[in-house]
Amino acid sequence: MTIRQLSETLINQIAAGEVIERPASAAKELIENAIDAGATRIEIATAGGGKTLLRVTDNGSGMMPQDLELAVRRHCTSKLSDSLLDIRTLGFRGEALPSIGSVSRLSIQSRTAASTEGSEIVVTGGKVEAVRPAAANRGTVVEVRDLFFATPARLKFLKTEKAEASAISDVVRRMAIAFPHVRFVLSGPDRSTLEFPATGDDRLARIAQVLGKDFRDNAIEIEAEREGVSMSGFAGVPTFNRGNSLHQFAFVNGRPVQDKLIWSALRAAYAETVPHGRYPVAVLAINMDPELVDVNVHPAKSDVRFRDPGLIRGLIIGGLREALSRDGDRASTTGASGLMRAFHGGSIRPAQPWDMSSSPYRPVQPQPTPTTFAEPPQARFDTFIEPSARAEPAPVPSQGADVAVSHPLGAARAQIHENYILAQTENGLIIVDQHAAHERLVFEAMRTALHARPVPAQALLIPEIVDLSEDDCDRLVTHSEEFRRLGLSIERFGPGAVAVRETPAMLGEMDVVGLIRQLADELAEWDTANGLQNRLEYLAATMACHGSVRSGRRMRPEEMNALLRQMEATPGSGQCNHGRPTYIELKLADIERLFGRS
Repeated sequence: MTIRQLSETLINQIAAGEVIERPASAAKELIENAIDAGATRIEIATAGGGKTLLRVTDNGSGMMPQDLELAVRRHCTSKLSDSLLDIRTLGFRGEALPSIGSVSRLSIQSRTAASTEGSEIVVTGGKVEAVRPAAANRGTVVEVRDLFFATPARLKFLKTEKAEASAISDVVRRMAIAFPHVRFVLSGPDRSTLEFPATGDDRLARIAQVLGKDFRDNAIEIEAEREGVSMSGFAGVPTFNRGNSLHQFAFVNGRPVQDKLIWSALRAAYAETVPHGRYPVAVLAINMDPELVDVNVHPAKSDVRFRDPGLIRGLIIGGLREALSRDGDRASTTGASGLMRAFHGGSIRPAQPWDMSSSPYRPVQPQPTPTTFAEPPQARFDTFIEPSARAEPAPVPSQGADVAVSHPLGAARAQIHENYILAQTENGLIIVDQHAAHERLVFEAMRTALHARPVPAQALLIPEIVDLSEDDCDRLVTHSEEFRRLGLSIERFGPGAVAVRETPAMLGEMDVVGLIRQLADELAEWDTANGLQNRLEYLAATMACHGSVRSGRRMRPEEMNALLRQMEATPGSGQCNHGRPTYIELKLADIERLFGRS
């Protein structure tokens, strides 16, 4: 078999298979180039979902004629010296423009601030024409037409024009969040325009432009640092969640990334607070020494590798949980919005001719003045050791009703349908799901007990021998003390095996081999072993569900107030163990709008 040198055009087309997967990939590369050139205004125009036309215009530094000639050649870049250890730009490989030019009709016009005229270069299916003078404003205009015309087989793998246009929009949104000082304008063939004005240092304002104004009202600021690595950004309260992960954004040193370690840590941080099948909303920016992260993993540059993945995972989980425990125990504003919509729904309007005897609009009959829920002296829902179905109050000095209303969750005024507590605050109304709220309180008490002392263990009559690779055995034994505190006792048993002598008593009979293999896999991938802790907490959550105040049970006013006070003192009480909200808040202004008083 004879070995021969491939042509430059074929080499570029092969590279384009990885770098330019779809029109959105080309848009990402061109936008990154514009940002690296110092642009503060970037305009993107598309037609045919980016397949027919993709034009990116910026007001960056521009290029000289000799730079244009080099820009369309492979591995020519202004962003890299002789080392991959200190990458501070978005682009650095020098592959994007030649890859795009090899599969499309590419033209680049550019002018620097010091030049009186611009220059243009055209590349058609990999054939480069000579640079020529052109009228151009300061900055660069890159126009890509007929993407993949030179490799028509690739066109068969693209999605519909609408889907490809949506993918380009996603790219622009991610870039807009990462660079709030840049103005982005995206226009399509239907004259629709997506615009993100620059917000400068106000990152939350830019995020609200992309994710909607509701995010601003439901966002928690994140600030954390560990061993020289910092994390900042904003995360939504647990009750502000979505049905997919499209509202999760991560950036490493300003670079938008899609990293499974980050997404896994984000899910772990919101465990027990977001329902299954729902996703938290978050924007996280991680900054570190460029030498601690490898961005040269894939030509698309969306994957990264961290030198210390355990540090990054711990920083994300710890930082998010600390912020959620500090500010996350509040109801999402979307809950009140949904309640408002329900009040305004068509179902409350009579569909039949008006009849006084059955109409909801009939004159109200006088009712006896209720005396059941007069406000008694307040009580606190004291800390408990064992889960109980009774919410027993502890006596405290008497307080007036006005003092009780000043509490964040207010003073209980009524219980409706033996399940929901109505409480009055200084500026609104709180509706509490008594079972969900008490379930969370019991679970938090049990979880605190798990962390406060070693978990009781049960000895196995015959030790379970689990065969594993030597590497897995070494990793498990390294964490043996951590496992012992959770009731799991393991030790080496010759080459390629571990012996399990004790398991957590609260788990009862279990698949020991399956648990050990799961822990080994988790350690191999993340260098952390949270699987056992998660199992124990899951069981605690199940026990809490069966040991809490049941729906349908009538509560005395002092019990309801005690429950409210304990919720205020317990982190995470805004959601039940399944992630559903435990209460909804209606501001007085919302109530007045319902009655047309505002």
